Amino acid sequence: MNKLTSLSLGLVALAAGAGHALAQPEYDQVEKGRYLAVVGDCTACHSTAPDKPFSGGFRIDTPFGALLGANITPDKETGIGNWTFDDFQRAMSEGIGHGGKRLYGAMPFTAYTKMTREDNQALWAYLQTLQPIHNPVETNQLPFPFNIRLSLIGWNWLNFNQGAFTPNLQKSAQWNRGAYLVEGPGHCGTCHTPKNLTGGDKEGQFLAGGQLGAWWAPDITANEHTGIGKWTEEDLIAYLRTGVNHYDIASGPMAEEVEHSSQHWKAEDLQAVAVYLKDSGHRSDTKAPQPLAVDDPRMVTGKAIYFDRCSACHNSSGSGEKNIFPRLADNPLIRASQPTSLINVVLAGSRGGSTDARPTGPAMPSFAWNLDDQQVANVLTYIRNSWGNAAAPVDPGDVKALRQALKP
Repeated sequence: MNKLTSLSLGLVALAAGAGHALAQPEYDQVEKGRYLAVVGDCTACHSTAPDKPFSGGFRIDTPFGALLGANITPDKETGIGNWTFDDFQRAMSEGIGHGGKRLYGAMPFTAYTKMTREDNQALWAYLQTLQPIHNPVETNQLPFPFNIRLSLIGWNWLNFNQGAFTPNLQKSAQWNRGAYLVEGPGHCGTCHTPKNLTGGDKEGQFLAGGQLGAWWAPDITANEHTGIGKWTEEDLIAYLRTGVNHYDIASGPMAEEVEHSSQHWKAEDLQAVAVYLKDSGHRSDTKAPQPLAVDDPRMVTGKAIYFDRCSACHNSSGSGEKNIFPRLADNPLIRASQPTSLINVVLAGSRGGSTDARPTGPAMPSFAWNLDDQQVANVLTYIRNSWGNAAAPVDPGDVKALRQALKP
């Protein structure tokens, strides 16, 4: 039983009388809050086991150290049982929790500030229906001086713009719904926007791609070289619903997001997000470079490795096999400014998420055991500069660093 199913069954049981009978308006508000929790993928950071949803403890590694997701069940000692709705509203809109404790940006209040008070009330109502779970969590695992929360006053001054979402009156209601979901509860920019030296979003580069540990959250602007400019709305919807489309198969953190969140979104919300992303005006300025020459030694060696190890699945032309093996040819994700995710899947292998529409996720084996750092760099350099692709060559030093980071 997955997290979403167990939470849904718990809600149904509560409404049926396991806790107390809910009047229809109250039930509707709680159900709306449950859906918002799914949209925000709250379980990702606030759960470590399906039988203990929202009880906290999930480790979030940042460039400054580790933080643990908080217990947000109604437990009075270790959760939010002593909070009021005003406490919750302030945490969501201002990044200040119960008792005036300032929250770190790993809790994406910089996005949640755009959520309406009405939506926060629904989310709060849902959280109150959860089973209280006693689970002490010391969220702040950061070393000195980053563990001093007073420093967050300066961080907020540099990186936080408080304020609810303001609709663009020049755009349609559907576009504005998509903008609200992406910029607010969906907090897509938390992963997909590059960060400055303090860990805040880089001004003017919203959704242009960002480093996420051992993964690269790709550019999802309308840029045609490195973003989703060539994707159709149908491509976007298929990817968010199933984890698979003509260009890509979700892997790593995105596979988890699809599995636990976006596959469960309402059809009209997925459509709204697709409309917004295709016409949002957020376009990175990455220009297409010239591909490496075919006689470059890295290209020659990389081609030989590709035809020996990769072409059986991805084909000699890089076309892949629809919905099974990703297309490599003319693929913006292959041309990403950072090849981190490509190195990761070659070294560690990958398995796509399991969704209702596609319960068996495609998989790729690990090649760390039989390709050295230079060989991995060469084959990826070849892929990134063939079949309509053009991107910077991969540095074997980057392969070596990630290989070390991926070791248990």
